Amino acid sequence: MQKMEKSRPVWDNPLQFVFACISYAVGLGNVWRFPYLCQMYGGGGFLIPYIIMLFVEGMPLLYLELAVGQHMRQGSIGAWKTISPYLSGVGIASIIVSFFLCIYYNVINAWAFWYLFHSFQSPLPWSDCPLNINMSGFLEECEKSSSTQYFWYRETINISPSISDSGTIQWKQAVCLIMAWFVVYLCILKGPKSSGKVVYVTATVPYVVLLVYLVRGLTLHGAVNGLTYMFTPKMEQLANPKAWINAATQIFFSLGLGLGSLIAFASYNEPNNNCERHAIIVSLINSGTSIFASVVTFSIYGFKATFNYENCLSKVILLLSNTFDLEEGYIKADNLENMKIYLNETFHEEYSAIFHQIVDCNLETELSTAVQGTGLAFIVYTEAIKNMEVSQVWSILYFLMLLMLGIGSMLGNTAAILTPLADNKYISKHLPKEAISGFLCFTCCLFGLIFTMESGNYWFEIFNDYVATLSLILIVFVEIIAICYVYGLNRGNWSQRIIQLMHWLSLDFLLECLFLVYFLEC
Repeated sequence: MQKMEKSRPVWDNPLQFVFACISYAVGLGNVWRFPYLCQMYGGGGFLIPYIIMLFVEGMPLLYLELAVGQHMRQGSIGAWKTISPYLSGVGIASIIVSFFLCIYYNVINAWAFWYLFHSFQSPLPWSDCPLNINMSGFLEECEKSSSTQYFWYRETINISPSISDSGTIQWKQAVCLIMAWFVVYLCILKGPKSSGKVVYVTATVPYVVLLVYLVRGLTLHGAVNGLTYMFTPKMEQLANPKAWINAATQIFFSLGLGLGSLIAFASYNEPNNNCERHAIIVSLINSGTSIFASVVTFSIYGFKATFNYENCLSKVILLLSNTFDLEEGYIKADNLENMKIYLNETFHEEYSAIFHQIVDCNLETELSTAVQGTGLAFIVYTEAIKNMEVSQVWSILYFLMLLMLGIGSMLGNTAAILTPLADNKYISKHLPKEAISGFLCFTCCLFGLIFTMESGNYWFEIFNDYVATLSLILIVFVEIIAICYVYGLNRGNWSQRIIQLMHWLSLDFLLECLFLVYFLEC
């Protein structure tokens, strides 16, 4: 046992381990899902159930996985098999879910590469709609939506009408996917020795970019409107069970529980490492990042919503001024509603003729338009970026941040698979780490090509919605049962009463979630 521990790779220092956990936990969900949940469930009021679930659910479950990995000093399969041979299936289940996650998750990095390369163009290719064949106007498809939506759905993924219409592999996206997997391979080539150096970059660069975006966002016209919308609590949402469920699931999935990645990272720790303190640090930084990213996102939201609102007002004012031959400046935003009433009463027939062209401009409606996932990352943000000064610089910074977040998460996803494989004596005896890592990357890239087809976005949404949801809740549910009853909380030096109480609260939460998910699926 001592010989195995000596030969096992370890992190250079505890800080490197913390950076690895932060790089893995702080991912795209912090940037594109948490702001959406705040928008949907009461703004600042959503922070109440979120913080409660952080202490009730997030910290104890994170501590559980880190303690298991560090104590057993093995990957997910070996760790649970050491506790009981009957629990090997928990580790196998984690590897299977991680494998499916790796297959589709890295395609986000491929899209980020695609947008990053196009960010060096001036003007940005999604700034305006392309011209039609006759060069007499813009493409009709683009005019019906927007330039950012057209670039995403037609130029990037070239989406097919339905999932049954598979289409062909988009070779440009396939090249970006291969590049994304090549970068991941270089990062995990030597295990902790190589990934341990990379996490310093993937864990810090997003914060630098977010800080730059925060300074820029707060100076944008209309940013205050977005921040006011975010921090104005709608306390009635606290009575909504979905707000509490989504707060709990956001904590759960944001920390990456149940995938085996945290167990793999902790297995490279020294046995005397204080994983309890690290669990608290990582969970607090992860949640703090979500709130920090939301401030940035809502300042961008406010800018975009205000821009669209004022643009809408300008079009209505121009329409009324031209129709009724009014002097420029006669109708303003503050007297628009009164002028609409006056013109309707005085010139009813003329007003009725253009009534269908008059849009009801509302800032609150613009702010309440909730978008998450790829829609937020590749449409809403790009819509705001194209209206900024020196938009190329902001675009490069933004997609570089997405890349760092995505690669950091991929380091954890791949570690969940590679660590148990490297722990297997038969595999490690016949294959070096480089070959195992290369085979994993090649296999995932091969399967991932399905997402570069014209129907790939439909498959992406299916994988994103169903691969790592109920399965992870079941895995962590079994993990808690295993620790509480099979291993026993009264063993080892990490059996404090407070942790035992929090584990029971987590168990109660997971039981409720299992029933809720079951009924929702039905």
